Amino acid sequence: MSDPLFSFAPPGVPARPIHVVPEGETDTALASLSGPQRRWAEAQGFTGKLGSHVILPDPEGAPVAVLAGYGTAESRARQRFALAPLATALPAGDYAFHGLDDPAALAEQSLGWLLAGYGFTRYKGTPATPARLQLAPGLDAARLIACAAGEALTRDLINTPANDMGPEELEAAARSLASRFAADITVIRDQDLLAQNFPLIHTVGHASDRRPRLIDLRWGDAGPALTLVGKGVCFDTGGLNLKPGVSMALMKKDMGGAATVLGLAQMIMALGLRLRLRVLIPAVENSVAGGAFRPGDILPSRKGLTVEINNTDAEGRLVLADALALADEESPDLILSMATLTGAARVAVGPDLAPFYATRPEDAAALRAGALRAADPVWEMPFHAPYEKMIEPGIADLDNAPSGGFAGSITAALFLRRFVEAPRYLHFDIYGWQPSAAPARPKGGAGQGARAVLEALPELLGL
Repeated sequence: MSDPLFSFAPPGVPARPIHVVPEGETDTALASLSGPQRRWAEAQGFTGKLGSHVILPDPEGAPVAVLAGYGTAESRARQRFALAPLATALPAGDYAFHGLDDPAALAEQSLGWLLAGYGFTRYKGTPATPARLQLAPGLDAARLIACAAGEALTRDLINTPANDMGPEELEAAARSLASRFAADITVIRDQDLLAQNFPLIHTVGHASDRRPRLIDLRWGDAGPALTLVGKGVCFDTGGLNLKPGVSMALMKKDMGGAATVLGLAQMIMALGLRLRLRVLIPAVENSVAGGAFRPGDILPSRKGLTVEINNTDAEGRLVLADALALADEESPDLILSMATLTGAARVAVGPDLAPFYATRPEDAAALRAGALRAADPVWEMPFHAPYEKMIEPGIADLDNAPSGGFAGSITAALFLRRFVEAPRYLHFDIYGWQPSAAPARPKGGAGQGARAVLEALPELLGL
């Protein structure tokens, strides 16, 4: 790619060394410097603290090298992408890490370098021009670039406000992605949703004048079948169970599941993985109008299960249900859904961890291992069968919002599982938002779980 955010310096070009120095090894690092450089670093108080750096000058004062603090093992465990801020803190030019020998750490910090250049500038500001990193030998530049570009797509989609990112615009983003990678795409809209038996998607989106739709993207003609399903609620008022204003403030991110599966799909297609990919996105806006569905309604679903509506603000699982039923009809090797589904998940694990559910222990183990390698933290939650009765209201097959508030993320996941008969199903209940800036992660939209899935795909699908 030519975009400076997603490229590395070519091998062999002169690059200023970034000497990565853990705490406790400062004396050794300083002893290797010239006298003036050592005195300069000492005058700056460089101790190797995580996140610190000192630019070393030549005799004329031009920057020739960098000392970068790498902290302790304990401090590094508390901070991903610790060296990423260097990308925008250092003067323009080419740089290379020195003294960082662990391939996993090099991959993490190199990805962080790319991600640090991201900025959402559609409405204000100009894109950053980060310093350029020369990738260490043995690292997969194409993979790191694909991960960064996919994450940037996800962030852009989430950060765009709902007035410019409704169902139509989400469809346009999917079409652009399909065109770029020669994928096939079909879209079922509005009344055709009813004609083709997607009643829940139609009902949730019917009150908005921005018509509901189901986006269906396909790519690849060989290999195992992977179907990604992403919640595309482009704005969620809560419907007739209207959210208070403070709870609506971030509802532009309620299509974060759709944004994340599109980012993951871009990674997969950019890398040319040998699989048959399908992406399903029910794209709706949950609005208030005379045609809005009501608490107490009992709705049919594509699968034939009836759903009692006890809260119109639990709409994401409804649109996902129809899409999952469609995905299941083809019996793919793996179905994976992503959704900004419940506040209960945030209470349980906070904004950094992506909780997930798996029908097979082997798949959960593969995801956990992939997450560690990809610096994309996840946490397994249980499909706890004894809670099934909590989503069975008696008057209908299912309850979309069980009373009591207990186990909200688990009961939502159990609800979705009712629409999947395929033996291998993974579900992510993500947050999709970075609440405060951190290295390589500005405040705003954030992908979660996509890199972990990408890293786990060889084990999950035998690639």
